[in-house]
Amino acid sequence: MQERLSHQEEVDAQVRLTAKAAAHVRRQLAQDAKAIGLRVGVKRTGCSGWAYVVDRVYAAQTDDVVFNDASGIDIYVASQSLEMLRGLEVDLVRKGLTEQLQFNNPNSTSQCGCGESFAV
Repeated sequence: MQERLSHQEEVDAQVRLTAKAAAHVRRQLAQDAKAIGLRVGVKRTGCSGWAYVVDRVYAAQTDDVVFNDASGIDIYVASQSLEMLRGLEVDLVRKGLTEQLQFNNPNSTSQCGCGESFAV
């Protein structure tokens, strides 16, 4: 069963997309009719300990917390990742000729030099 948060818990925990990130995600999801939302998570890796994982969602997992972003995109976060991602903002930034997602995480205490991993 998906976890339900109180209204204040949901506001505090909200994982959000900026307008640029939402437009990018919407384009990606539109290319896959079976996708129902965006999964944001973490995995152990890198020199700082954790890396962000982003993927399309095809079916909700039983431990997911689902946030409906202001853009209308459903963002799925596994409950065990929620504390590390509480308040996360996902942005889309342009660096030279490429665009990439940037994670603005208020829980992050440090990042590795290359920006691929973080610590909490």
